[in-house]
Amino acid sequence: MQYALVDNTRAEATKGLKGICPGCGLIVRAKCGSKVIHHWAHENRVQCDSWWENETAWHRAWKELFPAECREVTHHAVDGEIHRADIKTPSGIYIEVQHSQITDLERLARERFYKNLVWIVDAKPFRNNFRLAHMLPHHDSDIAQDLVWYKAEWGLEGTISGLFYRKSQNPDASSWVYVEGTHHIERELKLAYRGQHQYVWKKPRTTWIEATVPVYLDFGEEWLCRLEQYGNTNLKILRLISKVQFLRDCMLEVDVKKIADNPFKLKNS
Repeated sequence: MQYALVDNTRAEATKGLKGICPGCGLIVRAKCGSKVIHHWAHENRVQCDSWWENETAWHRAWKELFPAECREVTHHAVDGEIHRADIKTPSGIYIEVQHSQITDLERLARERFYKNLVWIVDAKPFRNNFRLAHMLPHHDSDIAQDLVWYKAEWGLEGTISGLFYRKSQNPDASSWVYVEGTHHIERELKLAYRGQHQYVWKKPRTTWIEATVPVYLDFGEEWLCRLEQYGNTNLKILRLISKVQFLRDCMLEVDVKKIADNPFKLKNS
């Protein structure tokens, strides 16, 4: 935990201090070694939150992008269940910052508990199994209505670069179709681009693909990758979202579906 109550005031861990856990009311001690992130730990070593996990430097850094009053907010469900959210914004959005792997069961339990939730997932551990593929025109654009994309596949460079056929030229999709590459529509693609891409993920962590709330992958860049579905198709894609826009929208929007709902438009040189 980053915070405990010391003299009824939320405080960060300082060597030698004792405090009270805001969730269960039991005594916690400050842990401030040179090789660990300063934190509070229950004196009896029993965690009051079953979803608790060791906090990494990446985890702490994400929390500190938000005001102190937004971090480690205890949520009480109507049935009496209590959990401590990593972040809760003033507008009512819950954010869980996840480094370690998680089971489908626990993921779904958290999604049902918090409801208005987004996940931020540390993607650096599987960076070598993940590739950003070709750009896509926004799914609502005119050109997108005429194109059918082949799913990008690991090891098939053509699909990673982008292959499609046109419905207008191939009305009977069960027959042979004329396949084209993205270089045929370069100008139209740039005009209709809103950050959407195909991706390839070898040995994917499927729990994040199956999540019922928005999932943002953090590869340590200035962009987050939000997992999406391409319009009304079954094609799994991602959208590049500026971290600046994400942070701003989390503080202002009341519905997680509205975060980055106005995606950037590619600037053409």
